[in-house]
Amino acid sequence: PRPEPVPAPIDTAWPADWLRPVFSSPRVGAVMTTRAGGVSQAPWDSLNLRDEVGDDPLAVRENRARLHAAIGRPSVLLAQVHGAEVCLLEDLPPGAEQAPPAERVRADGCATAASVLACEIQVADCLPVLFADRQGRAVGAAHAGWRGLAAGVLEATLARVCRLAGAAPDEIECWLGPCIGPTHFEVGPEVVAAFLGTAAAERSAFHQPSPGGQGRSMLDLAALGRERLRRAGVMALGGNDSSLSWCTRNDPARYFSYRHSACTGRMAALIWLGPAITPQSGG
Repeated sequence: PRPEPVPAPIDTAWPADWLRPVFSSPRVGAVMTTRAGGVSQAPWDSLNLRDEVGDDPLAVRENRARLHAAIGRPSVLLAQVHGAEVCLLEDLPPGAEQAPPAERVRADGCATAASVLACEIQVADCLPVLFADRQGRAVGAAHAGWRGLAAGVLEATLARVCRLAGAAPDEIECWLGPCIGPTHFEVGPEVVAAFLGTAAAERSAFHQPSPGGQGRSMLDLAALGRERLRRAGVMALGGNDSSLSWCTRNDPARYFSYRHSACTGRMAALIWLGPAITPQSGG
């Protein structure tokens, strides 16, 4: 995937502010939304894509309809619980994309080898990661806060995409989206303890003590995600490089940020497969 922070959308009907990850296979489509393009009022303005956060349900419904029209297919909204469960979209019951909150699948990752539904995960400071096989045989998405990273959500999603594609980890491309950056993500000693047994490169993501002391540290969430993916065998990593332009907390006018305001909306990172491309025979 290309590492530019703001790739140009291929569809001019999309808000220019949306991020457009680009993968090797022409079958793979991907996008990450920002605040732009919706109808919600403050403090959820404007493209809040999740109910259950206090927004007007009719506004959320309209926002999701706009999203699905933009990508040309529905997506499945998960009940994200900061774990490592990964669901296969093909295994979900009919109508799962319209399930009410109480009936949503509890998972923090999803994958598919079909072109009917898009994988969707939502964030407002956590790290979104999109996965695609280079040959366009399977895609996936993961929601990675520190708990999910410690639980292995990236490795679990990678394994599911590899199985679907019949591919090795080094044949998978990953794109990391905006998340809270290393200058704003202060964590307590319990977070540091969750990663004490990991490699030195992962521990270095806790890059400095917090100015407030008391055993607290500043965490580079994107660096931690990149290192775990590298250790799992992924070589092609694009997107979030931990620079300030990728920090959701640093730019609350563009990104929803829970750390900036607990009453806020959610952005979505989505990836999907287009129809299979049939090779044309020579004339």
